[in-house]
Amino acid sequence: MFIAGSKVTACSLVGTLVLWLALSSAALADGKSYVMKIALATQGDSLQQFADDYAAAVQRDSGGRIKTEVYPGSRLGSTQQQAEGVQFGAIQGLVVPPDFLVGIDERFEVLAAPGIAPSMAEGQRLAADPAVRKLMLGLGADKGLHGVGLFMINPSSVVARTPIRHLADFKGKKIRILASRFQSVTMARLGATPKPMTLGDVLPALQDNAVDGALGAIAVFTTMHYVGVAKYVTETHQSAIFAIAEISKKWYDALPADLQQIVDRDAIAESAAINPWAVDFYDKARQSWTSSGGELISLPPDEQSALLKIIASAGDEVSSTQPQLNTAYQIVTEAAQRNH
Repeated sequence: MFIAGSKVTACSLVGTLVLWLALSSAALADGKSYVMKIALATQGDSLQQFADDYAAAVQRDSGGRIKTEVYPGSRLGSTQQQAEGVQFGAIQGLVVPPDFLVGIDERFEVLAAPGIAPSMAEGQRLAADPAVRKLMLGLGADKGLHGVGLFMINPSSVVARTPIRHLADFKGKKIRILASRFQSVTMARLGATPKPMTLGDVLPALQDNAVDGALGAIAVFTTMHYVGVAKYVTETHQSAIFAIAEISKKWYDALPADLQQIVDRDAIAESAAINPWAVDFYDKARQSWTSSGGELISLPPDEQSALLKIIASAGDEVSSTQPQLNTAYQIVTEAAQRNH
């Protein structure tokens, strides 16, 4: 009986040890730390501010289980390289204007449609609209992306080497645009030649006379010191420039559920928290441009109205032959009407 009892005791001890090891392994797995690198092309602007704030929130709320690192100024490669890195998990996060992701899904360009958000307030309401957020953050899910945040950067402006004071001044000019057919059709309607180009190539192109001007955000023109090459900014407000925060789906799916919730929740919170900062930064960027020797130009009121009429139907033209894009365009334009 003693021998039999010893066998039972030994088996119980072995079972307890196995259970303890299993529980310990699970505890270690739950306590595992993860690195989250967030890449962006710009620096010193609202995109970097969002990235910095988001990174701090995730690291804080995860109790340090997610170690965050922010890499502005294309330090992790071009925008295309950054996007590919996120798709395959080499980079965990990316903050970028969604237009640059059209190679992944054509619908990423829908927020570049003309006339949907002529002011900061309207753009911020549009980015927070549940239908728009659901649409935009869901894009690329089958291509390795997990969208988490969306916010407005600026209304668009055109920086140029020579002043654009009238509609006629657009004719014949080579203007850099984002990778968006909405923008290319719009520029063509104004008589300009659209030149899709990554951000890192714009300043050299202006310096080399490869382009006459560039469509973009005044905050970018200011922080990247375009004024030394092209000091004229025409505030057309023909389209709005947004930013989207994408997370590597491969990395996200490997996170414990509680950390996934933190990554999602903090991005939504920071997308709202950045709004007053972005407005203030936009105002300061305009002031900085003129104090640095640049000039801000508005078209005459009748010509500004004419510009908006010329480009008004560009969204329908671009989306009409692409069913998925057209559906996305209808979602965005309906939301724009609700938030006008």
